Amino acid sequence: MSAIERHGVTVRYADAVIHNDVIHLVEVPVSADADICVQTREVLESLERQLLKLGSSPARILMATLYMTDLADCAAMNAIWDAWIPPGSAPARACVKVAGLVDPGWRIEIALTAAR
Repeated sequence: MSAIERHGVTVRYADAVIHNDVIHLVEVPVSADADICVQTREVLESLERQLLKLGSSPARILMATLYMTDLADCAAMNAIWDAWIPPGSAPARACVKVAGLVDPGWRIEIALTAAR
């Protein structure tokens, strides 16, 4: 049986969970009152920090699920996402419209898996 690593564990969640060298992460914005560009950058910067700390990188992302409260934000978010993902390494990706996120000011939340 392979081990499960948990990093940044709280009562409710872990910052990262690793199993069979696959990293599972979820990040949300820091600034609940910011626009989609600021929130997207915050989430991607946080994801990248976590990935690098755990021995991975944006080039090793396998799957990303983006939860957004307003699909009118997609073009602005995609411009930032496209600049962040290294050329030739786009992961499988889903973009889902949700009625809301835990903090009413959040416009985006990203869950992803990446190879270590």
